[in-house]
Amino acid sequence: MDSRSFPRGIGTNAIAIATVAAYAVLALLGWTDWADMAGGFIPLRMSGAELPGALPLWITPLTATLLHGGAIHLLFNMMMLIFCGRMVEATIGPLGLTILYVVGAYVAAGAQYLVNPIDSSPMIGASGAISAIFAAYALLFGRPRGFAKHPTLGVAVNIVWLAAAWIGVQFLMGIAFADMGMAIATAAHVGGFLAGLALTRPLARMGGRAA
Repeated sequence: MDSRSFPRGIGTNAIAIATVAAYAVLALLGWTDWADMAGGFIPLRMSGAELPGALPLWITPLTATLLHGGAIHLLFNMMMLIFCGRMVEATIGPLGLTILYVVGAYVAAGAQYLVNPIDSSPMIGASGAISAIFAAYALLFGRPRGFAKHPTLGVAVNIVWLAAAWIGVQFLMGIAFADMGMAIATAAHVGGFLAGLALTRPLARMGGRAA
């Protein structure tokens, strides 16, 4: 596929529409604060902590992707999703993209839990799931260089470089936003990205495409 093209993406568009619609409805009704607690992923709940009125814990890694901390947060995530998602979907198909997004969301939540299992604040936003899609985009359309005679080594080095670069960027963002009084779920972003690196090639083979 020509990387200069901008293909339509049924799965990508559906996820984006659902996310924007959820944000709009909650904002219009004034339910955002309630929704964050009821549908956000709260690591402390993994230890058995009860939260009256909250959704079942097992679904919150997904419902958290529908919640955002403001229009800028939503806009940035949707720009990343639409640009990278459509390109990735053209390679792995709508089903593959959906699997990548869902697994990315759950791995992101798991990574955030491992880093801070007693955190009682809700993790919201689609950034962890979108990190998996961004990883797939970077892996599918990146151009590893310097190992023309050893393509397998070239792919391995590319994966390691992508993972290291993404982890480094996320930790720097976490430090920068902490100084501004904003919390960034760095571990969730890293977890989603690593999930994307692991799943991209199997999903591409499942979709009958070379990756």
